[in-house]
Amino acid sequence: MALLQTRRGSTLLLVAVIVGHLVLISAQVTSKSGMPVLEAVAFGLVAEVQRLGAGAFDAVASVWTGYIDLRGLREENAQLRQELAEARIRLQQERALAQRSEQFARLLDLRGRIDLETTGANVVAAAATPDFRTITIDKGTAAGLRPDMAVLAPEGVVGRVVVPGSRASKVQLLIDRNAAIGAIVERSRAQGVVMGTGEQTLRLEFVLDTADISVGDQVVSSGIDGIYPKGFLIGRVDHIERVGNAYRLIRVQPAVDFTKLEEVLVVLTPQAPEEPVPPTGAAGGRTR
Repeated sequence: MALLQTRRGSTLLLVAVIVGHLVLISAQVTSKSGMPVLEAVAFGLVAEVQRLGAGAFDAVASVWTGYIDLRGLREENAQLRQELAEARIRLQQERALAQRSEQFARLLDLRGRIDLETTGANVVAAAATPDFRTITIDKGTAAGLRPDMAVLAPEGVVGRVVVPGSRASKVQLLIDRNAAIGAIVERSRAQGVVMGTGEQTLRLEFVLDTADISVGDQVVSSGIDGIYPKGFLIGRVDHIERVGNAYRLIRVQPAVDFTKLEEVLVVLTPQAPEEPVPPTGAAGGRTR
């Protein structure tokens, strides 16, 4: 055992001596570039370590820079999205203001064209059920409103005041199933009564069978009811049904879109009932 350990020690010593000789020889022998071989080998090892370290540093720096750039890009995108949302909101506000200004201009134009005392009002609510087609406006008895005052829009007749409060009033719309208005077909002067249906349509009833009525005819208020001033647009005939010579159904499309009402005019001038014009044709039946 001792002999084996002695041999191993001798071998290691021999290897160490050989390596030492090689190192001394490398230190004395020069390479083609004039640099000692040992120095060249050491420089190569150090340079390789430096190259690997520089590459790793560049990779880390590149990753970090990419992260910083990506984070900055995300923040910039978030800022741009916020600015775009704000711009869209401002555009909607400006569009709403433009539409409201246009509606006010139309109301003022209507007010200037009619020889009636009126007051403007804003629509603040609508009926919650289709059984009662009403709206609430922000004017009441304090502004001179009374029951049965006509309510108009630039497009035509809206309805009448039914419940005036101190500072707000309920308005029955023409499409309410209990609403009615004296009417004249503008082209032929045929008379009748426009009735509400509870839907977004009207019926023209109590018309002579001999009356001349066609699809597309405009229907206006006759003033015979003493509520609505004469000559204001109610709607247009869009459907006619006849059984023999008798009118069974005359449907009228309202001129006013009651789902989009925002401002209206209330007629403060009392209305005197118009005298009915005697029919010139032969007597006939009425719509049922």
